[in-house]
Amino acid sequence: MADLEAFIAGLPKAELHIHIEGSLEPELMFELARRNGVEIPFRSVEEVRAAYSFSNLQDFLDIYYQGANVLLTEEDFRDLAAAYFEKAAADTVVHAEIFFDPQTHTARGVPMAVVMNGLLAGMAEAKARHGLTSKLILCFLRHLDEEDAFATLEAAEPWLDRIEGVGLDSSELGHPPAKFARVFAAAAERGLKRVAHAGEEGPPEYVYEALDVLAVDRLDHGNRSLEDPSLVRRLAEEQMTLTVCPLSNLKLCVVPSMDEHPIDRMLAEGLRVTVNSDDPAYFGGYVNDNYRAAAEARGLGREALATLARNSFLGSFLSPAEVQDHLERIDAYLSAAAAPASS
Repeated sequence: MADLEAFIAGLPKAELHIHIEGSLEPELMFELARRNGVEIPFRSVEEVRAAYSFSNLQDFLDIYYQGANVLLTEEDFRDLAAAYFEKAAADTVVHAEIFFDPQTHTARGVPMAVVMNGLLAGMAEAKARHGLTSKLILCFLRHLDEEDAFATLEAAEPWLDRIEGVGLDSSELGHPPAKFARVFAAAAERGLKRVAHAGEEGPPEYVYEALDVLAVDRLDHGNRSLEDPSLVRRLAEEQMTLTVCPLSNLKLCVVPSMDEHPIDRMLAEGLRVTVNSDDPAYFGGYVNDNYRAAAEARGLGREALATLARNSFLGSFLSPAEVQDHLERIDAYLSAAAAPASS
């Protein structure tokens, strides 16, 4: 495994499923709470980490939204993004497409401009410091109604030239994709890409709705698609990218153990599956931790890991020329790793 860990550490990759609010580490949470004079219900970093012993999506979301209360200023959002990008760069992430949840902040009186300006500043800093490119995906909270989503899309209008797409996250069960059909159509009319969480806790029917009603360009999670062989065949034939998050799946009990994670089956079925960290501060690891966990538990070798990395670029919203450049870098890396060491 040591050789594979070294291989993963140097493997160029993109991350396509990262909630920026979910990268808020306890240390930064405490720093921002102190800086902004915000009361939080924890007395120490250790208490925060102990609270991360949730076992389902809703319990996680409750603490996730609680933690977000410390984010108030442009500096806060810049610092949040910068902290994620530092870790991503250390994991050889060269491109990231990050989710953000404006409704989580605007509902607390934080203006959209504060969120956007802070995140964009962090993204610019990552490009200057690390050469790491990034794109923003505005997510609608599915436990809220579609009118709230429309209001959010309208509030984001001044920044749509700097937002790549829209997504759908938060509590999945009871909130099917079709609930947001009109706002996704409006986003498409504005030239935005569309992605949606589906098939994490929700049934395969939610995946069909994401494909057929929302017309998504990419599917987030999608694990439960495996319950429907016809759906698996369709996803494989259409080469629909799935942004799978192994450690998140473990933490939220989507799988009982990493030994039972279906990542290798997904690859064998011809699915364009990728590996991502989801909410790394809460789920126990950033992207390379997810690669390592999947490799160790499911016996993935270099070729499979390189395929996952290739898929991360093929499934990205980069231009074809940019994708090709990254694919060539992966091929060169794989060739160099396979070459015998010189004496």
